Amino acid sequence: MKKIFLKQKKEAAVRRYHPWVFSGAVHRMEAMPEDGEIVEIYSQKGSYLATGHYQDGSICTRIISFRQQAIDQGFWNAKIQKAYEYRKLLGLVDDTSTNCYRLVHAEGDGLPGLIIDVYGSTAVVQCHSIGMHKNAPQIAHALQHTLSEQLSAIYDKSKESLPSNYAGRVENNYLWGQKAEEVVKEHDVLFSIDWEGGQKTGFFLDQRENRRLVRQYAPGKNILNTFAYSGGFSMYALAAGAEQVDSVDISQTAVDLIGKNIELNHFQDKAHRSFKADVLPFLQKSETNQYDLIILDPPAYAKSLKKRHNAVQGYKRLNKVALEKIKPGGILMTFSCSQVVDKKLFYHTIVAAAHEAGRQVKLMHQLSQPADHPVSLFHPEGEYLKGLVLYIEK
Repeated sequence: MKKIFLKQKKEAAVRRYHPWVFSGAVHRMEAMPEDGEIVEIYSQKGSYLATGHYQDGSICTRIISFRQQAIDQGFWNAKIQKAYEYRKLLGLVDDTSTNCYRLVHAEGDGLPGLIIDVYGSTAVVQCHSIGMHKNAPQIAHALQHTLSEQLSAIYDKSKESLPSNYAGRVENNYLWGQKAEEVVKEHDVLFSIDWEGGQKTGFFLDQRENRRLVRQYAPGKNILNTFAYSGGFSMYALAAGAEQVDSVDISQTAVDLIGKNIELNHFQDKAHRSFKADVLPFLQKSETNQYDLIILDPPAYAKSLKKRHNAVQGYKRLNKVALEKIKPGGILMTFSCSQVVDKKLFYHTIVAAAHEAGRQVKLMHQLSQPADHPVSLFHPEGEYLKGLVLYIEK
């Protein structure tokens, strides 16, 4: 393996097990690695620190091991097995009411740049680094080794998440097995998953426990679910006995998927309406006091620090309108999945929105991602999903 030596004052982060090496921390390289090549990280004085995937950029190495070892098939088998055992501990592997979960969550599982979601008997792999994608065959073998008879297919959906200079040479495809129609259960609610054409890996598994919370507040309520995608929150609300549920998404594909999930769960006789619309104008035009519960789950408004200010303004504007429209005594569930907008900043943004809306608001719950999306204590940046459940006083 090629060696990268760090500046003396930049070694501390790696010694504290942070999984990223920034280009500015590099003192010298023995030889220039290729993108995706496995390299070893050393202190300026020559002490081994870690092993990772090199990629030209601000984060030049993503660490996959803090122990000097061969990165062979045995390494990948052990990593996937370890992730599986953790999900088994969480009760997700043999749960008869839920058969979809996240098996590998990047830095949280010591595998930066790798996401693996399990939908029934299909594992969907999404690589966010060139190194992980180059190791996709070994990862697929490790999945077969660990999941064995539980697995019927492995789909690689990495093209959209890889750097553009590399992604042009990549096509999404089945690493093993073949396509099957997959309907999954989540807390006994049914969902049709389109991992080939859908967003991310096909479904937003990180909202699983937050969707379940909707059951507590939905009975008898008029509910608005915005940025609805496949209608996850809507299905839970209907299952819990909501009076009326409106689902809004700008994508016709999403609206069609909501309809499919309505049929899957036999909710055709329930009071549900789907709207293909941009959320903010829809909210602005909606009647005041129409909804008892509004769910705001927008896509990431910012993916870089440069765009953080605009993201904060976007969150404030959206939440202000929702707070103005919601019925007194209503509940607002609001989320941010922008990693660069941390928990504290998001909280203060919503406080500002409530102040501008002139509403008195109580904090009911602070929400995050579930345990199968773990956050390493040494990588707090991994806590990307923030949620607040707010009670709007009468």
